Amino acid sequence: MNYDPRFMGLALDLARRALGRTAPNPPVGAVIVQNGSVVAEGWTQPPGQAHAEPHALSAAERAGVDTRGATMYVTLEPCCHHGRTAPCTDAILRAGIARVVVGTVDPFPLVAGKGIAQLLAAGLQVDVGVREAECRRLMLGFIRAHTEGLPELTLKAAITLDGRIASASGEARWITGPAARELSHRLRDQHDALVVGVSTVIADDPELTTRIPGGRDAVPVVLDSTLRTPPGAAVLRRGTTLIYTSFEAVDPGLNATVVRVPRAGLGVDVRAVLRDLASRGLHRVLVDGGAHVHRSFLDAGVVDRIELFVNARVLAGGPGFVAGEGYALAHAPAFRFDHVERVGDDLRLGLERG
Repeated sequence: MNYDPRFMGLALDLARRALGRTAPNPPVGAVIVQNGSVVAEGWTQPPGQAHAEPHALSAAERAGVDTRGATMYVTLEPCCHHGRTAPCTDAILRAGIARVVVGTVDPFPLVAGKGIAQLLAAGLQVDVGVREAECRRLMLGFIRAHTEGLPELTLKAAITLDGRIASASGEARWITGPAARELSHRLRDQHDALVVGVSTVIADDPELTTRIPGGRDAVPVVLDSTLRTPPGAAVLRRGTTLIYTSFEAVDPGLNATVVRVPRAGLGVDVRAVLRDLASRGLHRVLVDGGAHVHRSFLDAGVVDRIELFVNARVLAGGPGFVAGEGYALAHAPAFRFDHVERVGDDLRLGLERG
């Protein structure tokens, strides 16, 4: 029986622990197997700390495990260059690993097959492509940043049964229940950047923090073509906010990094925004409204995933989660259902680009 898919599945589970915590590095998982049993596990640590392979090897060493002759399963090709850390290939060779099973090849130019070649040249058995589609999907932002100069983008909204994000009078808190809101914050925790429009900043004055135990805050991003963000806005308190504008005059009093990008339609060029985010190593981007912001990303054709939290109420009025004139049916952005689950009294719909 071929156990490779099973052990790579364990490595994928470990990689998910690193989501939102590794930028600009990809989230990678590694499993060491000896005589058919898992003897050590690892996943990518924050930048400057261990990659998944050395993390797993350190765990094996602490446990007193002899890794000579073992097999390592890793979701991404081991690196072979000096960056903030030493090459993972060197650590694998020192540990006496005999076989390496790789999920997918690293697109980063300094690796890009060279890590696999180094292991093969040293006499190791290397197998590539086990559960490759899943491995690539998990690190889509990293792959896309190095192949297209763009991050992975997820659009998220909490809506009623008839697609409203607020009532006709503007009430929006809370459309969904506490379980859905907690899961929404877990999504924030797994992303590198969190994007809203300036209208959301003015109307709601959000902090854009992650409110779950042990959660981390994504980099706040405000789309503000005419630079209307109030200097006292809560989102500016941490000093890490990125504001994208096409306005010429910049207020030096804003506690934020203001980036000028071209104008597109009534707002900023969102493709230019995404290219800049990718250049900053922010590879997983979550867009959380409002309706005009959602529309701008859909129009640009850059939405990879939609996460909808649906409550069973019907408001029969108020803004929908996408603004603007309707699309012609033949040209409407198309997505496919990836999963549907009940979350408390609400539904979570996960959709992938069609």
